[in-house]
Amino acid sequence: MYRVSIKSNLNFEDCSPGLDTLPPEINPPEISTVPLVGIEEILGLEALDIAIETAEQTQTPCYLVGGVLRDALLHRPVKDIDLLVLGSGPDFAEAWAANLPGRPKVHAFKNFGTAMVHHSGLQFEVVGARKESYDRDSRKPLVSTGTLEDDLARRDFSINALAFELYPQYGRWIDNYNGIRDLEARRLVTPLEPTLTFSDDPLRMLRAARFAAQLGFDLDPETLQAMGREAERIRIVSMERITDEFNKILLSQRPAKGLGLLFDAGILAIIFPELTRMQGVKVINGQGHKDNFYHTLQVVENLVLRSEDLWLRWAALLHDIAKPQTQKFDPEHGWTFHGHEELGARMVPRIFRHFKLPLDHTMQKVQNLVRLHLRPIALTKNKVSDSAMRRLLFEVGEDIDDLMELCRADITSKNEAKVQRYLRNFEDLDRRLKAVSEADRMRLWQPPLGGAEIMACFGLEPGRQVGVIKNRIRQAILDGEIENNQEQAYDLMLRIGQEIGLQPRPRPSVLSTEQGLD
Repeated sequence: MYRVSIKSNLNFEDCSPGLDTLPPEINPPEISTVPLVGIEEILGLEALDIAIETAEQTQTPCYLVGGVLRDALLHRPVKDIDLLVLGSGPDFAEAWAANLPGRPKVHAFKNFGTAMVHHSGLQFEVVGARKESYDRDSRKPLVSTGTLEDDLARRDFSINALAFELYPQYGRWIDNYNGIRDLEARRLVTPLEPTLTFSDDPLRMLRAARFAAQLGFDLDPETLQAMGREAERIRIVSMERITDEFNKILLSQRPAKGLGLLFDAGILAIIFPELTRMQGVKVINGQGHKDNFYHTLQVVENLVLRSEDLWLRWAALLHDIAKPQTQKFDPEHGWTFHGHEELGARMVPRIFRHFKLPLDHTMQKVQNLVRLHLRPIALTKNKVSDSAMRRLLFEVGEDIDDLMELCRADITSKNEAKVQRYLRNFEDLDRRLKAVSEADRMRLWQPPLGGAEIMACFGLEPGRQVGVIKNRIRQAILDGEIENNQEQAYDLMLRIGQEIGLQPRPRPSVLSTEQGLD
């Protein structure tokens, strides 16, 4: 066996934490059935011992490359392991898999010279060394067989251009572009001249922002300047690829850092102009409003320790999206943004279509949170009735917890006493909402009587009268006039029917299955 002990002397105490040091409020994402942290754990894998034996049998130079080395040196959990061979990636993968316990299936992509192997809960990608050349009008490269040096040179950042030789010279680090130095400096630098790197594949500019957000690294000044020069090149990248990187930024530990870099480079204005229009402060008669762009970034950042829900973070990103359109100055009251929550909710479907995001219940959730994000704030300012809280519970449904988290995150005052006062008010409101929800069974609203029961009772066809009765019953429950159960709703339905001249049919002796709000 070729296993040896390799220790890293790098000091990464301030870098993104491993699984055992994440804040307790956050559950780390599932990465594999065998989370690996650290270079020694990676090199101790049986699968790599067998890869070395296979490389010796086939006389194929073999290396660990890229993200696995970066994350192992940073003591971040590893979920994917990349092997680079000087030769055919699929052919080596087939020979290697034949030697592995269980003989796992090889998923080969011969047109790309790559193969995937799943083993021991980890995903391995085997690729042959290649070099790339690009056409100015496309980010799809012309690929040809290359050397190890060619392959490392084509990578996006020096921290991803590391290689560790498994065979023939086990234990040799190849660091042609000072990636280890840049890891120590917590800095993102391109292997080649950055303008060339970003012009060849403009998606790398979003990856720069994503790595900065995930790792907490800074961009080399020349790298950031090159992003600004090449920003327009992002237009040749498919929106699906852009959205994938954008979502990873939102889900990172430092989303504001990544979004801020995209803003500074001028890329955000191209891919998400509605967001960048929020930036800036207007002053009239000495009165200014807060910068709603940076406020929004802070709200998204505030959610990091509260939730990993992507759609809640999207709601935070969009909660004030319509403020530029609703901004007005009133000499008596200063700056106002009346109706921004409703207009913002109406903007959500268009923004989701632009980003190729799902137009299903997830979009409806974001839309609902944007529309209602001011409601809890209003409920904390005055003594409110149970009826007002029932109405909020009815409108927000099962997303009430996310709405409350969004409202807490929306507190961005620099006055700590004010922040604590607001948070106490929200906690008090949260307790009252839970009490009303439990007492009235409002958490998952379903009408006690549906349209089918109303039509059956009075012999009606679908139409306006059915809607009138349903709405009256709903309002009566929300106002506390009747309890939220079928029996009282049925009695009210009969009274309403009598008021509008409807004659009920004989009532069955036993009601159909109860449709309360359990």
